Amino acid sequence: METKSPALRELAAAVEAGVPEAVEAFWQRAERTGTPLVEPDPEGDDAWRLVTFLWRDDVDEPAAGVLALLHTVTDKDRHAHDLAPHLMSRVPGTDVWAISHRLRADHRASYQFSVHRGSREDALRTDRHSWLRVLDGALPDPLASGPSLAARDGRNPSSVLELPDAPAQEWAIARDAVPRGERIDAEVDGRRVGVHLPAGHTEDHGPYAVAVLLDGEMWGPVLDFASTLDNLRADGRIPPTVTLFVETMGRDRRMADLSCSEEFVDWLADVLLPWAAREYGATDDPARTVLAGQSAGGLTAAFAAFRRPERFGNALSQSGSFWWPDGTEFDGGSEWLTRQYATHGKLPVRFHLEVGLQEWMLLPQNRHLRNVLEARGYELTYTEFNGGHDYACWRGGLADGLAGLLAPR
Repeated sequence: METKSPALRELAAAVEAGVPEAVEAFWQRAERTGTPLVEPDPEGDDAWRLVTFLWRDDVDEPAAGVLALLHTVTDKDRHAHDLAPHLMSRVPGTDVWAISHRLRADHRASYQFSVHRGSREDALRTDRHSWLRVLDGALPDPLASGPSLAARDGRNPSSVLELPDAPAQEWAIARDAVPRGERIDAEVDGRRVGVHLPAGHTEDHGPYAVAVLLDGEMWGPVLDFASTLDNLRADGRIPPTVTLFVETMGRDRRMADLSCSEEFVDWLADVLLPWAAREYGATDDPARTVLAGQSAGGLTAAFAAFRRPERFGNALSQSGSFWWPDGTEFDGGSEWLTRQYATHGKLPVRFHLEVGLQEWMLLPQNRHLRNVLEARGYELTYTEFNGGHDYACWRGGLADGLAGLLAPR
């Protein structure tokens, strides 16, 4: 096994020389420092790092192969039907599986491991059924030095790689001594909606700013974004805000609702927001109302601002699927919403857009929308983060976007 990692070369040399307990000493060091190993760039560029992911083999059930699943980076190769670049190698004479990536020093990504005990061919299958099976059984890094990312649908959590120059996510983790808001589970017109009320909420103190978060089943019970809201409020970065976590009610319903659906956007504007105003004192001021979404939800946030600007004055889009309705970048039917903004008059709305540099299928379209909005004179914050289609990145960007859009003007 050839490697650029100094730590692995040192281990291989020690094993070859017969140094007693060399492997155990390696794992003890890894446990102390945490994994993956982050070492200087072999090419001497301070803007990059050599990142080595490690998996310890089970002596009772040794693996035939291990895949390191680095969010979006691995997905890109799976999309190209080639997972071989992500198959780890075993250091001869050890129980160490390893793979190294040269990554820019501001990279953030969730990751897992998929342990295979069948053939190499089986481990490298890229069809949808095989890939879903991989995701269903993938495991977090037991020695991870970074935070974890919870999952749903019975899947295991992910570990999170955060290289030293990745943007800080100072509000992501629950803090002691921060006043807690109140969480309420509700049903509005047959749809589940979670509600987060700011600490000290009373209807007499309204009207409150309002944030509507799509894919609420993730941001609410899974990712505990309520703690982020409490931290933002405690730091004075957002005003007291009523936050609505709108659940998507299943995959098919999500696809229908989050594809520039006039019916869904009108439901948000004409049913959900008035309900929040009656029940919790939420504002009807569009300038103090934010709709936030990711992927198809990001598309929907921007569409809602276009269709109902008198209700949604702020659109927060993360990794928006602006290719819709056609996935071909240069097809005449693609990027429908961008064309609407290009050909219609300027609306009284603001935007926070962000997209990952690893999102090869979304980056050009998000840049195109940015250019159109800038040319039309819209107030816009635009960010490109070094990561992928990943809640590990989005949870920081969502906090930043809310702080920017909800701050007093």
